[in-house]
Amino acid sequence: MPGRPFLQIPGPTLVPERIVRAMSQSIIDHRGPKFAALVRECLEGLKGVFQTEKAQIVIYPGSGTGAWEACLVNTLSPGERALACVNGHFSTGFARTAAAYGIEVERLDLPYGAGVPADQVEARLRADTAHQLRAVLVVHNETSTGVTSNVAAVRAALDRARHPALLLVDVVSSLASIDFRVDEWGVDVALTGPQKGLMLPPGLAILAVSDKALHAGEKAKCPRAYWDWAPVLERNTRGEFPYTPATSLLFGLRESLHVLNEEGLPQVFARHARLAEACRRAILALGLQLLCRNPHEYSNTLTAVVMPRGFNSDAYIAHANRTLDLSLGVGLGDVKGKVFRIGHLGSLNELELLGGLAGVELTLKSFGVKLDLGAGLAAAEEYLLETARPR
Repeated sequence: MPGRPFLQIPGPTLVPERIVRAMSQSIIDHRGPKFAALVRECLEGLKGVFQTEKAQIVIYPGSGTGAWEACLVNTLSPGERALACVNGHFSTGFARTAAAYGIEVERLDLPYGAGVPADQVEARLRADTAHQLRAVLVVHNETSTGVTSNVAAVRAALDRARHPALLLVDVVSSLASIDFRVDEWGVDVALTGPQKGLMLPPGLAILAVSDKALHAGEKAKCPRAYWDWAPVLERNTRGEFPYTPATSLLFGLRESLHVLNEEGLPQVFARHARLAEACRRAILALGLQLLCRNPHEYSNTLTAVVMPRGFNSDAYIAHANRTLDLSLGVGLGDVKGKVFRIGHLGSLNELELLGGLAGVELTLKSFGVKLDLGAGLAAAEEYLLETARPR
């Protein structure tokens, strides 16, 4: 089929051409001065994206799942307790990874489509008068449901309860797309991958680590070898890694940071918010429902859409891919077969969003869903015109 495929999943996102070109340059000596300068530039640039001056940045060749492990094994010990806020497929995975290392996981289970309630977190922490809970696990933006939780409110809950637990936050589908502030919100470990807001292919595990988390790491007893952040931090000070690095991805990361800085982080957040609202208005104008019911918790990187009764979302997604080469995110966990997800993050503009929404309308209609063609596009276009800024 001529034309480009429409990748409207919530990640991996499309990689801009200039980042592809940056990654295509020849490999350099990973123990030489050019590589050392590359590492230092990436580490410093990531501090800006995490909005931190205090935290240490740790980069591994790996994935977001690996970042879960790195976060947990460096801060906790088998037998210690952690409170896991579980409100979707990925927060479930975060909790499951902790349990796999012998950490006693207490789950605060929430329905898919809900955010993390800070008041319930505070109540549980106040009840823990012996401070047995060593950490609170939160997913900032639950990629399976399109819900963004209020991490600042969770930090405030910890502070009001005067509880010393670490705040460990997954920011895989929010960093560089939705406002996230490590220092201001008192996050002890923030973990992510590069394949979403950072606009890179998968292959890196990236963490921002507070001094408190580093001190916890000195006492943590979970087994760790590859994921031990101590040798990574030590070698990074010299612009090196303790093993073979992902040099091409670091080339791409440096260029990604340039792209983000050129636009400006506040403008990046505003662009994502505007495109997300246009997407939501389109879906509602088609008569469909959003999985996230609280407008204050709408995600600005993806929208989870509930399939009409009698239709299976997995079958619809296969139909969209087969007929228009349109890729949409599947329903995961408790909402498998019940929702589809539209990604609107990374390198994305108005026309690209509208093209994806047109594909959603066409494929829903040809799949048998009753809707008025053009209703969603009109709602999105009206909003984009209302909020357009002169160029």
